[in-house]
Amino acid sequence: MNKRGLWYAAKFLEGAGLVLVLAGLAYSVSYGLAEDGLASMKVEMMGLAFGGGLFLAGVMIERSLGAR
Repeated sequence: MNKRGLWYAAKFLEGAGLVLVLAGLAYSVSYGLAEDGLASMKVEMMGLAFGGGLFLAGVMIERSLGAR
C-alpha cells in the first residue's frame, strides 16, 4: 500500500475510534439513566478501550509515515 492509502487508513481508524468512544458514552448515559449503573460503566469502559485502541492504532500508523 502506498503512503497516501496508509494515511487514509490511519485517518479512518482515528475517526472510527472516536465514533466508537462517543457511541459507548451515549449508550452508557442512556443505560445509566435506566438505573443500571454498573452495567453502564462496563459499556462505557468497553467503548473507551476499543475506541481508544483504534484511535491509537491510527496515530501509530500516521507517526510511522512521518505525518505527525
